[in-house]
Amino acid sequence: MLAWLWIGDGEPWVHGIGRAEKFRRRRGGLPPGARFVIESALTESSHAIAESHWAHEPVACIGMGVIGCGWACYFASRGINVRAWDPDPQAAGLFQRTVAQAWPAMEAMGLAPGASPDRVVFFDSATEAVEGASLVQESAPERLELKQDLLADLDRGSDPGAVIASSTSGYLISELTTRCTLAPERVLVAHPFNPVYLLPLVELVAGPGTSRSVMDRAAAFYSMAGKTVLRLDREVDGFVADRLQEAMWREALHMLANGEATVEQIDLSITAGPGLRWALMGPMLTFYLAGGEGGMAHMLDHFGPSLSAPWTRLEAPELTPALRDAAVAGCEEEAAGRSVADLVRERDRGLVAILQALQKTKVGTPRNG
Repeated sequence: MLAWLWIGDGEPWVHGIGRAEKFRRRRGGLPPGARFVIESALTESSHAIAESHWAHEPVACIGMGVIGCGWACYFASRGINVRAWDPDPQAAGLFQRTVAQAWPAMEAMGLAPGASPDRVVFFDSATEAVEGASLVQESAPERLELKQDLLADLDRGSDPGAVIASSTSGYLISELTTRCTLAPERVLVAHPFNPVYLLPLVELVAGPGTSRSVMDRAAAFYSMAGKTVLRLDREVDGFVADRLQEAMWREALHMLANGEATVEQIDLSITAGPGLRWALMGPMLTFYLAGGEGGMAHMLDHFGPSLSAPWTRLEAPELTPALRDAAVAGCEEEAAGRSVADLVRERDRGLVAILQALQKTKVGTPRNG
């Protein structure tokens, strides 16, 4: 059964979903045979079975703040039923305001058949919300003990075949699952980017005990739902994108603190410069093109010494032969046979489209810096 626990800031969070609840809902799980197919490593044929399963099973969104409401909007826009819960009685109002803001943008991007905000239904308890859900998306506030307790409750209370995904922006699964005693192998990170209903990236991160089949199932679901999946089978603090964002953020704060640039100048330097390129190719392939016809090999050989220049407060790694070779090989693999000229044309087409869109919508950093 459920007991309320108030944890800081006047926020009520659920604690103690009874173990008996799991057994009561066992009858709502998948038949043993079907569960075996979906939980096994996905083959080409079982992928279709998994897609069919995900398309007809609801998702539970536990924690309906900005991120949780974004997830719920997105799932509803893909025609997926959502069972939502949050201890804050104002959460339903926040969801309605999120829908009013987000739905026009999602319509512009294209809705799936059956898309409707009405697919999101709020429940009075987490126990009710997770019933019958194939995936439980946890989006509670970023407080470690709160998430540990909540994930332990969800582990005990969710259907046996359910995948439990945390939206955490930085905690490791090995930290989050310390109190999960039933099936911690089914818990993973599924880190989105705000606004969740528009940005496609979701970082899936396994912990030391996360089942590979669970990672396969989660990747199949988010891909089916239209997300771009970045899968990490090894834990790293901050995952990938947040580590890169954090490096820039720290340097921006250094520049601001030292009076070297204003907030607007910092933002303009990105929105009118490398940010436009990064939307198309990312930092590695961008520097690959900076090497001209010589690619990344020429880039590193020619500009490698600048890594020791005082351009950042971050300590640069030593440019060892192994690091150089890894960067060169990685860029050539990502280029996938496209020549530098091909990539330049591809990049420029994209840049023109982005610039035209920015001009049309009059969105962007003010250009008076």
